[in-house]
Amino acid sequence: MLKEYAVAAVMLVLTLGAPPVHAQPASANAGPAYPQRPIRLVVPFAPGGATDIIARILEPRLSQKLGQQVVVDNRAGAAGNIAVELVAAAAADGYTMLVGNISTNSINPLLFAKKMRINALNDLAGVTELVAIPNFVLGSPKVPANTLKEALAYARSRNGELNFGAPLGSYAHLDMLALTQRAGVKMLHIPTRGAGETLTNLIRGDAHINISNVASNAGPVRAGQIKAYAVTAEKRLADFPDVPTMAEAGFAGIGSLNWNGIFAPVKTPRAVIERVFRDTVSAMKALEAEGLLAKRQLPLVLSASPKQFDEYVRSESDRWAKIIRDNKVAID
Repeated sequence: MLKEYAVAAVMLVLTLGAPPVHAQPASANAGPAYPQRPIRLVVPFAPGGATDIIARILEPRLSQKLGQQVVVDNRAGAAGNIAVELVAAAAADGYTMLVGNISTNSINPLLFAKKMRINALNDLAGVTELVAIPNFVLGSPKVPANTLKEALAYARSRNGELNFGAPLGSYAHLDMLALTQRAGVKMLHIPTRGAGETLTNLIRGDAHINISNVASNAGPVRAGQIKAYAVTAEKRLADFPDVPTMAEAGFAGIGSLNWNGIFAPVKTPRAVIERVFRDTVSAMKALEAEGLLAKRQLPLVLSASPKQFDEYVRSESDRWAKIIRDNKVAID
């Protein structure tokens, strides 16, 4: 009898001491926690433009949030399509992402569908919108005009001799086509590689009238290097109270907001996308609270979720499809 009690006692101790199966760590059969190495943020334009500015402001704060170094990688060319294709073809592991914008992710899939190996709407997954930047209609100091109507009248009198610069197929290109069509003006389009080159051409007088984002051009406007004829915001900007809106300038409905956001290869695990979403939203809110976004004319606009951002990008593409049809725009 004593022997039986002893055996039972030993079995009880062993049973109580052994951990239950469900107490095994959840990560026992999972891969390593994300992220484990540096993360690349690919910018589809040359340094100096709004997309590049946003990426570089975000870079250090997002590095802190993720616990790994975030590195900005400029891959300009082909209207941003080089960078889009690079990211779409990258391993879907969260270590290569795109800071795309209104042009690369909602317009290019329409204009360059026959030329690209991928389609950004299908091959990239949205993480979150970051900002939505108004645009200026800008004039070179060599254009003898102080208002938008005066500038367009001058362009009309030159009968096609003046030009505007913008990346091929970009929102700035399409918005200028819509503006000149509304105004009955002929101007030549000079393709540029990004906002930096567009600005340089305007200051030199190699370009005459452009549409470009406020973030890239606020400094030169303040310095008097270029003229701001109008802004595409609904209301006048606090920092530029003398610059009228497009509606006030007589061209209501013309112009857009240059939104930017983060994208990842479409097969990136949802858990990774959600992690980047949470940390990016947190980082951007911190930057806004510190005044770093307002200082650079970058209005914060964050998505409610990655899914909501995807839906927004598709709705934007539908809007641009109509504009492209109405203006009979085609890329040969």
